[in-house]
Amino acid sequence: MSNILEIKQLTKKFPDNIAVDAINFVVRQGICFGLLGPNGAGKTTTIEMLEGIIAPTSGEISYCGHAINNEYRQEVGIQFQDTAIQDFLTVKETLKMFAHFYRKTVPVAELITTCALESILDRDTRKLSGGQRQRLLLALAILNDPKIVFLDEPTTGLDPQARRNFWQLVNRIKKQNKTVILTTHYMDEAESLCDEIAIMDEGKIIEQGSPAELLSKHFDGVIVSLPISLKDQLETTDVEFSENNNRLDIMTLEVDKLIRQLLSAQLSLDGMQVRSPDLEDLFIKLTGHKLRG
Repeated sequence: MSNILEIKQLTKKFPDNIAVDAINFVVRQGICFGLLGPNGAGKTTTIEMLEGIIAPTSGEISYCGHAINNEYRQEVGIQFQDTAIQDFLTVKETLKMFAHFYRKTVPVAELITTCALESILDRDTRKLSGGQRQRLLLALAILNDPKIVFLDEPTTGLDPQARRNFWQLVNRIKKQNKTVILTTHYMDEAESLCDEIAIMDEGKIIEQGSPAELLSKHFDGVIVSLPISLKDQLETTDVEFSENNNRLDIMTLEVDKLIRQLLSAQLSLDGMQVRSPDLEDLFIKLTGHKLRG
């Protein structure tokens, strides 16, 4: 699988800080690539440079082996967090209006099917639900048949069912051999959609790889999770733990041995959970932040 984007020593300096500090990574064609980071990490600035919205201070962005140019802008699609849509138009009228902005477009009928818009074609865009609006914005982002689709926190504010419906649409787009670059504040979303992720902090990429590879690299064993109410008791033992989502997490290779140790210290095991580490655990370990912190 060839690289569709290659980023070398990409840097963006502002008068008061270095937002992106000489980062390097590649994006393979046809995958979903997730860029994750706490607030202020530099991911938004990075995405805006990749989209061609702002120019880097230094470094290179290569698209299919060439520097990005005006032609590149015709071959990417962008779903911003908030895109203005003309009032008093139906969904179908909106699709037709935006189609006039590009030299090449996907047939409207194909977009309607891909983004599941059949039931809302005649609805005024002002009367769309959050999930319906995001489906329309996704259709507008792929209207020009882009090779790369940028999705900037596309499911923020949606209910769980609408989010999962949107994930199905993203997977449908990936099957068309399009490359998706995703930013998200939801770890389950990144784990479900992304073939590779890059984690940014303080302007640098601190880790990159597939979710499975990174979890295997940074964790051994399982996590035993206890209620936060046991913190004072647990502190009297020699068990190492961390706080996560109002729980106490203990990493262990030997669950049985740990349980015997907790029982000998007369800790209640009511509410105990045993689980495998996930991307939220990885993110906290690497950055010290919750993603939505």
